[in-house]
Amino acid sequence: MPFINDAVLDNLSSLASAAGRRVDVCFTAEPTTYTEATSTNSCGNKTGLAMTALSDGAVDGRRVQAPAITDGSVTATQTAGWWGLTDAASVLHAAGALSSSQAVTSGNTFTLDAISITNRDAA
Repeated sequence: MPFINDAVLDNLSSLASAAGRRVDVCFTAEPTTYTEATSTNSCGNKTGLAMTALSDGAVDGRRVQAPAITDGSVTATQTAGWWGLTDAASVLHAAGALSSSQAVTSGNTFTLDAISITNRDAA
């Protein structure tokens, strides 16, 4: 099940205004902590990402996006099945499953579509 940190939902605009985000591709399981996302389960990452400006969600609500990645660094030979978005310091902001698992080889690069985080309007 996708994970979004409560602080992200409470203050989505602060995530949008911050730079220096990190996305990791992960193996074993969806990360639930910063350490799992960036160390224990990480098999590759892309650092220094800037989030998009806060905008209307595709259906309703508000959203931000991490940009698509075309040059992520693979750091371990594994089968990536999840992603984790962090502040590159100590907080896991969000995590989810890749559309399909992918074998990755250390030393290669990975690509990833943009990650959208939406705070939907109350029903």
